[in-house]
Amino acid sequence: MVSLRFPFSFSQPPRPPHRPRASSHYHSAIAAAAAAVSAGIGLAVSLKSANQVEPSPQRLSSPMWAALSLSDAPTSTGTAVEPKTRATFPTALDGGRRLLGIGLRKNCVLGMKDINVYAFGVYADDSDVKKLSEKYGMLSVSELKENKELIADVLDQDLCMTVRLQIVYGRLNIRSVRSAFEKSVGSRIKKFSGADNKELLQSFTSLFKDEYKLPRGSVIDLSRERGYVLRTRIDGKEVGRIQSSLLCRSILDLYFGEDPFDRRAKEDIQLGLASILQKEI
Repeated sequence: MVSLRFPFSFSQPPRPPHRPRASSHYHSAIAAAAAAVSAGIGLAVSLKSANQVEPSPQRLSSPMWAALSLSDAPTSTGTAVEPKTRATFPTALDGGRRLLGIGLRKNCVLGMKDINVYAFGVYADDSDVKKLSEKYGMLSVSELKENKELIADVLDQDLCMTVRLQIVYGRLNIRSVRSAFEKSVGSRIKKFSGADNKELLQSFTSLFKDEYKLPRGSVIDLSRERGYVLRTRIDGKEVGRIQSSLLCRSILDLYFGEDPFDRRAKEDIQLGLASILQKEI
């Protein structure tokens, strides 16, 4: 059995609180206060990859590495935690999609300050990944970790995958998300096709309508389904499906392609893919 090591922690069930005996001489009092400090700055920002901010060893808030046995992952009900934002991700989604790695998307505000916009988790269907075993199954994990062709195949082939985005910035609005996708996805579409293909890009960004609200904790799922169909959901509600292998590849490339948002996350994702393939030997 190969164990996949994640640079994040798995949450533990909280211990029941200790309740002291009630006293007839004293009354108990509970007070809570919260203050929100906002920067007052909109997200008309330039995009910046997380790997450009700090070296990977500093990403961890704790020296502890969580280990997940891959043979148990599809049925696990565990939770993975992104250390900087404390955003949580299930270790498996319905349908057998397994968490490969998690990362963080940052934006640079006016070229001065980085803010954490959303945490993300990348999932892949076990059985689909194992279809690549004939080509990669005899390579070691260390060889697969450095194999660019593996990533290219995962991006190109009809494998079911999901990228889950969890909003961690409380002042984010849907227009900012739409604008960010226009730039990032648009650049990838042009990279892979050699053309702007504005009609395809518009079909995707138009799914993010002004009526949708994105408070902290909101979840966006971008899933490549069978037949290169991109399914988009916001907080569990499906908002659209688009059949396009180019669009699917362009979106996935943002998270584990040649120039990903978070390089450490890409390393973890590739390690997860390698570990699945190693099981087939």
